[in-house]
Amino acid sequence: MLLSFFIVYSKVQINYFTNKLETYLCSVSKNILNSIKFPEDLRKVSPQDLPQLAQELREFIINIIAVKEGHLGASLGVIELTIALHYVFNTPLDILIWDVGHQAYGHKILTGRKANFHTNRRLGGISGFPKMSESKYDAFGTGHSSTAISATLGMAIAAQLTGDVERQHIAIVGDASIASGMAFEALNHAGVTDTNILVILNDNAIGIDPSVGALKAYFTKVNLNGAPETDNLFEALNFKYSGPIDGHNLSDLISELKRLKDINGPKVLHVITKKGKGLRQAEENQVTYHAPGKFDAKTGDLLPQNSDKLPPKFQDVFGKTIVELAAQNEKIVGITPAMPTGSSLKYMMEVFPSRAFDVGIAEQHAVTFAAGLASQGLFVFCNIYSTFLQRAYDQVIHDVCLQKLPVIFCLDRAGMVGEDGATHHGIFDIAFLRCIPNLIIFAPRNEIELRNMLFTAQLGLNKPMAIRYPRGRGTGMNWEKPFSKMEIGKGKQLIEGSEIAILTIGTMAINALAAIENCTHSKKVACYDMRFIKPLDEILLHSIFKKYDTIITVEDGILKGGFGSSISEFASKHSYSNKVEMLGISDEFPEHGTIQQLQNLVGISSETIGKTLKKYT
Repeated sequence: MLLSFFIVYSKVQINYFTNKLETYLCSVSKNILNSIKFPEDLRKVSPQDLPQLAQELREFIINIIAVKEGHLGASLGVIELTIALHYVFNTPLDILIWDVGHQAYGHKILTGRKANFHTNRRLGGISGFPKMSESKYDAFGTGHSSTAISATLGMAIAAQLTGDVERQHIAIVGDASIASGMAFEALNHAGVTDTNILVILNDNAIGIDPSVGALKAYFTKVNLNGAPETDNLFEALNFKYSGPIDGHNLSDLISELKRLKDINGPKVLHVITKKGKGLRQAEENQVTYHAPGKFDAKTGDLLPQNSDKLPPKFQDVFGKTIVELAAQNEKIVGITPAMPTGSSLKYMMEVFPSRAFDVGIAEQHAVTFAAGLASQGLFVFCNIYSTFLQRAYDQVIHDVCLQKLPVIFCLDRAGMVGEDGATHHGIFDIAFLRCIPNLIIFAPRNEIELRNMLFTAQLGLNKPMAIRYPRGRGTGMNWEKPFSKMEIGKGKQLIEGSEIAILTIGTMAINALAAIENCTHSKKVACYDMRFIKPLDEILLHSIFKKYDTIITVEDGILKGGFGSSISEFASKHSYSNKVEMLGISDEFPEHGTIQQLQNLVGISSETIGKTLKKYT
């Protein structure tokens, strides 16, 4: 009897552990992410399996970005939020807008782009940012920050006007982005509407660099002490406020999103997340792992890069030179709108913290703040990416140039920037700045010229100046030479020729010189670095037009209204009949790809300049 009991008991135990093992092996072998192509597939997944999906989605992103590169930390931080949003809302009928698009990798993978996610940011591949023409799930393009609430509000009011009262409209906005003036303008408007709009505040205390300002301090206080019962910022703007809640707790997120889905009117859900969540190094070093380059997917460690024998980045030439100059000139101050690392103003912020300012994502404020400082006799270096200066155009005209305040704009990432694509190319600054009176526009050919112009500018100017320089590295190692004052408005002949003159601006001289070197009839081709787009060196131009029958201009900006246009205007004004051919970017938005690939496509690489030369030699 006892023996029979033990036999039966043993069989029960064996069956129990066998079932457990089968369940475990099934869960290990079953990849949920592979079964999801679109959000309707996601909504079939049981709630208890969603944490596994989150882990798989993180691992998928990490494995791809480790090899292909791209933005990492922001998307890792919103994996659970991404899943919860598509799980609760009926996308794409319900609209999601990501602000800014760095957060959207998980969104792209869950909305039909998993199979080609490896082409992210590659020429001909998918964009690194939401893009309306790429997918119906990308309701609005968001390459620049702080636009989502305005766009979402517009869509929500459009839904009201067309009688689509059931549609939900959700803007996911980072704590750095929501501090921008445009975001506040949209909140101010939305608060007096009864639209179905939900603003999700993705609060991780960092954009690309750590968030700054009083609003950041407010969010930190809310995180520590909970939402205040009175003096709630969002409730003061007539938003129904909820939170803060854990942005990595799928159960809480889904429950709260379902509740908010049935509440009418403008709402804010405050979600606390950790940028880089799930990869230890990305959590600990959030600035570096925003876009880390290649790294080991298993360990998370960056792959070793030997940059000791490489020329410096232009941004570092700026950053280190400004520190050197500031040590000699106590009236120098520096400004950046939320890009201290990308602009390398971080070097000055470390050495002279009281004279270097990160004003947050606030380009308009940065420019007028610079104007105020300059009006009091300070030498102000306002470093803004070319593409972001577009956001402060009125301030450049009205607050700086109209008043001839000698602000020195340092336009990093001028020209085509590569894989970030159309939203980030700095190709319009020549055209939109050249038409403004009282403004000097200069483009250094190399690191030494950038260094010398920074030195020259702080000696004193009687009008503002824009210094535009590209993303990436220069060409020389020995750049830290004694300063030399540059003459404003003077170009330079680089090589002589007999029949054709190539006129370049900035680093386009490097491409032109390489093209001439490989040209069969190189002796026929001269090259001039004009240096200044405004004022043009008219004395030099007269000598060029009198000597050469054919003039070729090369620029890394849009052709309409650009550098080449200024040369054609000069020729027309002085009744020259020379043949002028302009090389640059035609009337279109270049996509994403490597800088070399994009220069080839638009005709300003050394190879394509060489093809143009063959027509005339």
